Amino acid sequence: MTRREKENRKFLTDLFAGPFRGHAIIMGHQGPQGPGPGDVAIPTRPVKDWLPFHLADYEARLKWHEALDDDSVPYVKVHTGTHLFAAAFGCPVHVFEDSPACALPLVTTAEEADRLRVPGLDAPPLARVFELAGLLRERLGPDVSISVPDIQSPFDVAALVWKKQEFYLATIERPEAVKRLVGKCHALLETFLKEFKRRVGECNMCHCPTLWAPAEIGCSLSEDEAGSMSTRMFDEFCLPTLTGLSRTFGGLFMHCCATADHQYGSFLKIPNLRGLNRVFQAPGPRPAIECFSGRAVLMQAWTAEDGMCKMLDMALPNTRFLFDVSAQPIEDQKPVLARLRARCPRSGH
Repeated sequence: MTRREKENRKFLTDLFAGPFRGHAIIMGHQGPQGPGPGDVAIPTRPVKDWLPFHLADYEARLKWHEALDDDSVPYVKVHTGTHLFAAAFGCPVHVFEDSPACALPLVTTAEEADRLRVPGLDAPPLARVFELAGLLRERLGPDVSISVPDIQSPFDVAALVWKKQEFYLATIERPEAVKRLVGKCHALLETFLKEFKRRVGECNMCHCPTLWAPAEIGCSLSEDEAGSMSTRMFDEFCLPTLTGLSRTFGGLFMHCCATADHQYGSFLKIPNLRGLNRVFQAPGPRPAIECFSGRAVLMQAWTAEDGMCKMLDMALPNTRFLFDVSAQPIEDQKPVLARLRARCPRSGH
């Protein structure tokens, strides 16, 4: 591990759980060109066929890190889709030609949901992820960080397993059955994440957006069903498992691309909410800045440079940002980084 990578690890750790030394800037990299091998959790080919793609993607991250003085920490991203844990329960997976695969529902009634058992870690989709992680560790040695796959929240996994129209009706008509299925999804996620940390060793628990954070300060997940329910429903069906995961792993990093500004108060009930990644709808980022400043890092991705500068103009004295800048060629990244660095100086650098 280079001195700069050690410094960046300390800087990002401080950003999320220590003294504020400046906003973070992560410059997105351009990975391997051409079609990749697809999703490793789908058993179309031997797992070893995914190794060259993941190694090439890591080499690209390393190249961008070495060429640009940003705040990145190189790591290997394990590429899977949102269907991973639903597929472990037995959901069929539909593969599209031009977009990511998706899980198809497995159950339609409370009785069918109650008959489901919590899958073991030897379920084929999960076993394939562990196999790939093991191959990567053998090839790269003990010091390179390997990321978790796509992690959906317990409620979001349940909403994939149970046909969604019937699932939301059941939150009213059979709420205890919904909670039991969400609890099974929680148990699977907790077991998987604990075992991933144990087997992989040096791991990155963040899956979205593309950033590194120390595994000891929390796990990461997507909570995208939050826009489909009231705050009362969120507190009843989602908050208990999010709180449980945060307490188990020392914090939580959360992605939410739903129309969910109304849930900000409930998000703040999660202990040690380390970072929040939002895809903002109207009225934009200001409500999030006002709500989460001093409470969680706003991890902003997929935003143009002028949008990031506007967010900096809105910042409060205790706001913390992490900007994940969209991928471009290195030579195009350099002037963007220089302009953002002028707006976001870093102390102790």
